[in-house]
Amino acid sequence: MRLFVSEGAPGSLPVLAAAGRAQCRAELLISTVGPEECVVPFLTRPKVPVLQLDSGNYLFSTSAICRYFFLLSGWEQDDLTNQWLEWEATELQPALSAALYYLVVQGKKGEDVFSLVRRALTHIDHSLSRRSCPFLAGETESLADIVLWGALYPLLQDPAYLPEELGALHSWFQTLSSQEPCQRAAETVLKQQGVLALRPYLQKQPQPSSLEGRAVSNEPEEEELATLSEEEIAMAVAAWEKGLESLPPVQPQQNPVLPVAGERNVLITSALPYVNNVPHLGNIIGCVLSADVFARYSRLRQWNTLYLCGTDEYGTATETKAMEEGLTPQEICDKYHVIHADIYRWFNISFDIFGRTTTPQQTKITQDIFQRLVARGFVLQDTVEQLRCEHCARFLADRFVEGVCPFCGYEEARGDQCDKCGKLINAIELKKPQCKVCRSCPVVKSSQHLFLDLPKLGKPLEEWLEKTLPGSDWTPNARFIIRSWIRDGLKPRCITRDLKWGTPVPLVGFEDKVFYVWFDATIGYLSITANYTDQWEKWWKNPEQVSLYQFMAKDNVPFHGLVFPCSALGAEDNYTLVSHLIATEYLNYEDGKFSKSRGVGVFGDMAQDTGIPADIWRFYLLYIRPEGQDSAFSWTDMLLKNNSELLNNLGNFINRAGMFVSKFFGGFVPEMVLTSDDRRLLAHVTLELQHYHQLLEKVRIRDALRSILTISRHGNQYIQVNEPWKRIKGSEADRQRAGTVTGLAVNIAALLSIMLQPYMPTVSATIQAQLQLPPPACSILLTNFLCTLPAGHQIGTVSPLFQKLENDQIESLRQRFSGGQAKASPKPAAVETMTTAGPQQIQVLMDEVTKQGNIVRELKAQKADKNQVAAEVAKLLDLKKQLALAEGKPLETPKGKKKK
Repeated sequence: MRLFVSEGAPGSLPVLAAAGRAQCRAELLISTVGPEECVVPFLTRPKVPVLQLDSGNYLFSTSAICRYFFLLSGWEQDDLTNQWLEWEATELQPALSAALYYLVVQGKKGEDVFSLVRRALTHIDHSLSRRSCPFLAGETESLADIVLWGALYPLLQDPAYLPEELGALHSWFQTLSSQEPCQRAAETVLKQQGVLALRPYLQKQPQPSSLEGRAVSNEPEEEELATLSEEEIAMAVAAWEKGLESLPPVQPQQNPVLPVAGERNVLITSALPYVNNVPHLGNIIGCVLSADVFARYSRLRQWNTLYLCGTDEYGTATETKAMEEGLTPQEICDKYHVIHADIYRWFNISFDIFGRTTTPQQTKITQDIFQRLVARGFVLQDTVEQLRCEHCARFLADRFVEGVCPFCGYEEARGDQCDKCGKLINAIELKKPQCKVCRSCPVVKSSQHLFLDLPKLGKPLEEWLEKTLPGSDWTPNARFIIRSWIRDGLKPRCITRDLKWGTPVPLVGFEDKVFYVWFDATIGYLSITANYTDQWEKWWKNPEQVSLYQFMAKDNVPFHGLVFPCSALGAEDNYTLVSHLIATEYLNYEDGKFSKSRGVGVFGDMAQDTGIPADIWRFYLLYIRPEGQDSAFSWTDMLLKNNSELLNNLGNFINRAGMFVSKFFGGFVPEMVLTSDDRRLLAHVTLELQHYHQLLEKVRIRDALRSILTISRHGNQYIQVNEPWKRIKGSEADRQRAGTVTGLAVNIAALLSIMLQPYMPTVSATIQAQLQLPPPACSILLTNFLCTLPAGHQIGTVSPLFQKLENDQIESLRQRFSGGQAKASPKPAAVETMTTAGPQQIQVLMDEVTKQGNIVRELKAQKADKNQVAAEVAKLLDLKKQLALAEGKPLETPKGKKKK
């Protein structure tokens, strides 16, 4: 046999992979030809790939060649594989050809390209998710997998066209791409040039017909209902008819919550927020809110669940804040712990424990782990060059130093990490370093410190990762970050600091030092649990029975996925380590970053003053959760999502379903006589409910929210098509049909109320109260759609769930949080004439000047940070300028101070 392929010909990819997989079960010669070479004598146009058989016959269809190689390896044909091959030829290839032509020949990018294949990729993802199998036709790789992989590889090898939200597709593609036959095929065809290797070939092909006259649109295409088998419909109807009797008994809540042998025990943590910072929306979605959704979902599944968090209170950041506010570190911690707790309470975060790290338990557990590491030889001593401020007469901890990042040039990099490029920094590497307290230039001096010997712990870490990662739900960015650290070579990590505020180091010669916050902050999860129950070890020294889910933003991954696991592995005390590490990307604000000092963005303590309910904030933050890439909060988009998805879709459906029961049937759920269309709807809702479960079990929180909205859309379409408000006025059959539609619709509303509970708990409870949903149905969510409101059930009073957000309301909020309120609008200097203001306005300005003057005097008396003082002085000068203009006085040019 002889296989003819061409560099840059897309069809060569799957045939080479299939040939490699067949492992030369027959003698095969592979020849590389030019794209214009005619291999098949009876074809008028060049065609590759081509397989010339020993008989002299030719195969020149990609799928036919691949099929031949699979048959050689003993593969047996099946119907499902044939269906996939037909779909690939009729549906995928036209869209994919157009997308590659757009990308490679016309130079288009982004949505212009992705929009052409979105539906096809979503179809593959849904099929993989629905069957819960790793491959298209089952548990093992088939011909369909190789053909579709080869077709998709040129496009999907660019991560921009493989969204993380298509998690099942992502996993399938990565699995195949990592196989040796596929890797060799990609190297042969693309020659490390990526998709550009296809250009010479594609330029000689006719323009795909699907591009002609096509208008590109950013609007989502109408969702296609999945094809259902009769068996799936029958199973959905059988589950529906069992109703409430299908529900298991509600498990009583333990106090304290402890693991139970034989049950699924889920331990959930969200990254401990620095106590001295007020969390902004990005902090909230990255940690506590995402974890809260999963905790609430776990409880709905009747899993034994403990969700904990707390404030991270030790370290430099606290000392810095204490100096700024003229308080002791403990007073700062007490003050801001309350602020954090209030914010999370308003956002309805369902912690079982919200603790803090400044406790005796924290000291005891941290020192125990440290001493076990010392005893096993995992702690080193070394001299460290540190920055010392001679003016302040002390070594400067990382966060007391600012300077220019040595990697990206960012001018406000901290002494431990650059916020712009994310790289970790040694403070002495900073260019132009400054002491944050006095702004003088520090000098480099030596100090003795302790190090965790990460290189020595590398082998147990690798063994643990090899056991943990396969089959886990670590997010791709978390896997990448940890692998990058290991690839670059583990280095000893300093675990002590020259500070007063921290966990004391229990070692002779180091009594004046404390542990570095990132050594002991992650131990805070253990100590917070220990303050909750003296049986904390049942959670934290029980890896056989406990699944640990840890939620964080990506900058916290190294400490949770590497530093703490190494500490725990080195301590050799059977600690529970993270099973599933869930890391988000970053949430930005409009076109920039959140900044408390510049008044840019919404912070947790401000959200409750906007007049927008907490559940609306929860919904929108979860809708834009930065799962696969950074996302941005947008006021305009928040308005659109509230008014379209919540008000017009979800709220409209649930309100109509309840109102029809009240208005047409006296508040009692009517009899339901299901037609074939109704049974099909039951199956579609069941299918989407099961998809919701599959997504949340994989912690794909944002995608699972889409399933709720999809079911609501199905419900709205069902009502619109059947028009119960008209049928109720018709014949007996029409009235019966109106009853069936109304009864089924209100049961879908009941289901949505339970599915919404992890996302919008207050709205969920409101719906359940309006529908008077039986209590057992409110606490458990099964994988089947049940009739929870049978005929004769009486509902309560129905009222609208959501309010419209108005443009002027949103524009006002946008202005309020844009930072503009902190800046004076520039005015032309002395030439501008102003009309004098009225006495009331002048008095208001005089009061403002007095108030601001007092603030400046207090800051100076406290010897506060010079930058903070300067900012408040600038506000005072601006107020004085406004007062002068209001009084009609000429503006004076400020005189510079004379140098002494």
